[in-house]
Amino acid sequence: MATSTPDYGTEPLEVAGPEHPEWGAELAPRRPIARKTLHDSIVESLRDMIISGQFPPGAKLPEKELCEYFGVSRTPLRESFKVLAAENIVELLPSRGVRVTQTTVEDIDEIFEVLGVLEALSGELACLRMSDAEIADIRELHERMVEHYERGERMPYFKINQEIHERIMAGAGNRNLADVYSRLTGRIRRSRYLSSLSDRRWKQAVGEHAAMLNALESRDGERLFRILREHLKNKADAARTTLLEAESHSPSKGSSES
Repeated sequence: MATSTPDYGTEPLEVAGPEHPEWGAELAPRRPIARKTLHDSIVESLRDMIISGQFPPGAKLPEKELCEYFGVSRTPLRESFKVLAAENIVELLPSRGVRVTQTTVEDIDEIFEVLGVLEALSGELACLRMSDAEIADIRELHERMVEHYERGERMPYFKINQEIHERIMAGAGNRNLADVYSRLTGRIRRSRYLSSLSDRRWKQAVGEHAAMLNALESRDGERLFRILREHLKNKADAARTTLLEAESHSPSKGSSES
């Protein structure tokens, strides 16, 4: 894999157009990021913008405007682009900039199908291998997640939700399993967020997480395996429905590939 910085070309990246009018307005001022947290802060902020839909699938990231927004030069911003590209959240286009990765219905079906098995296995193994203290930490995370749900705070809820899944995966104690999982999950991170946009599904997901916690605390690996398989299937169904609804209301993507 090449390690040199990609050539993004000399042309400024497109900011907004008829397909993505939300970027027609100027970005709100933001204080420069402290140097010690520069890289992680930019990556996290960009990831949140993409997951929440501020940059929709297929949109190009406006490099100049993002540099001004974060108060940084192009070098740290481009390093952040490479991290997101490694997570399959964006695509680096030689001489054409950076574009948010587009996810198809086929991607959702196929990736969630695999992740359902991986996460179910991780849950079964975690019941055997996690310490009581690690499980107690997950309960604490769950309670914080529920508080965000009750306040209607989707992004904070989503972040803790993902951390719970990642803690269970780490608790399985299988590096190869975790490696395969990490290479796939970035590709459908936004789809996981979309899966809880409806109030009905969001409430259902919270209930499923409560059942997951109960099985983990009981160290009932077989039950947690089944719960996680069903949980991921429900996520896939909800994400597919949301994506199809969005596509039915979106204009033709004809010029987005140029």
